[in-house]
Amino acid sequence: MKYSRTTMAAAIVGALALSSTLVACSSDDKSGDSNAKVELNVVGLLPGSKPEALQALAQEVTDFQKENPNITVKTHDYEWKATTFAADLAGGTLPTVFEIPFTDAKTLIANQQIVDMQSYLNQLSYASAFNKNLLQYGQGQDGHVYAIPAKSIYAVGLHYNRDLFTQAGLDPNKPPTSWDEVRQAAKAIAEKTNQAGFAQMSKDGTGGWQLTVDTYARGGRVEDGKKATLTNEHTKASLQFLKDLRWTDNSMGANFSYDWAGINQAFAAGKIGMYTSGQDVYTSLVQTNNINPKSYGLTMIPLSGSESGVLGGGTMAAVSSKAKDNEKSAAIKWIDFHYLRKYTNQGAAAKNAETQVASKQPVGTPELPIFTQQQYQQYQDWIKSYVNVPLDQMTTFTSKVFDAKLVNEPAIATQDVYKALDTVVQAVLTDKDANIDQLLNDANAKAQRAIDAAG
Repeated sequence: MKYSRTTMAAAIVGALALSSTLVACSSDDKSGDSNAKVELNVVGLLPGSKPEALQALAQEVTDFQKENPNITVKTHDYEWKATTFAADLAGGTLPTVFEIPFTDAKTLIANQQIVDMQSYLNQLSYASAFNKNLLQYGQGQDGHVYAIPAKSIYAVGLHYNRDLFTQAGLDPNKPPTSWDEVRQAAKAIAEKTNQAGFAQMSKDGTGGWQLTVDTYARGGRVEDGKKATLTNEHTKASLQFLKDLRWTDNSMGANFSYDWAGINQAFAAGKIGMYTSGQDVYTSLVQTNNINPKSYGLTMIPLSGSESGVLGGGTMAAVSSKAKDNEKSAAIKWIDFHYLRKYTNQGAAAKNAETQVASKQPVGTPELPIFTQQQYQQYQDWIKSYVNVPLDQMTTFTSKVFDAKLVNEPAIATQDVYKALDTVVQAVLTDKDANIDQLLNDANAKAQRAIDAAG
């Protein structure tokens, strides 16, 4: 089944720490008085973001506080990691408003770790306009919304370095369209430039995440209802592909322990020819890694087979269960202002774009719609004159992704499934004699135990 531009976002559900304790200071008043003074701690940018990105965020905070003079916003560096998030949340080191992958919301709701935001969400004029198939992942069994679709609604693409393509004698305007072509290009890049032709994330859950991406692209799945299916032929083919690149072609460089941040850094530094990740990563590459826009290219991940598809995911905004009423009231105003209003209000869209451009930040990075495709197209029209990203270097992705089948991440014990697969990816990349069948059998048993435990 193909997904149209209008219905594409309906298939998406997602996949993606602070070092000091954050004290959420607010009035002791529990009445929810919208005029009471309140200090609101919120997530900011990734650690190590450039001064220009910090400047743009600071301007947003200033503008927000002018509109809401009773609210003082404190931003904190933040990067969601599967290995640390649970401990940070339990230890109280997260801001009051924080970000989570779509896949985590149901567990946090069940554990009563995030608050019911339905009555606050109802205050927004566009509360009923969300894509309901996205919104459901943040809803509890009572039907109330606890986590709100906020940003980075993505489909995984193939990112490539145009400069390395040119140096290797490849045409950067004709990126690979099959896995065989990816392999050939990776080998050429490695031989001609001495850089990794292709790299793969492998730790902190990212190895399993991207191996699932590879599996979907070949037509396989890693879960079937409550059954782990990691031993399927498509996951095996994906691992054999990595094994061939690593041990036969020697085209993957020397670093086999990348996480999301690490692979972004290496790619922006020109050390990687190709890798797979969400199509929205260009913003982070600019804000945190100082990528040269002229070197960047984005294309579709190769798809093969009738059941092949592109993994989709995204980020939700949630509010800590420790929040007081005045903080909840302030939180929905910040979520509206910072994440969502630009998609529904022309003035807000223009103001946000102006702020980003003034701070030399990317405007126009491809996204997938939180509301409807028509609403998102209108937003694109509003910001058209401000766009400063190299969209002409992304057309082999943007012209095709809306016709691809989007596939949800594994629904049960997602992070545990990914962690089980991390071990497999690491073994294949570091042990020439790794037994793929045995590794997957062991990983499947671990994943099944996690799925059973999750109920």
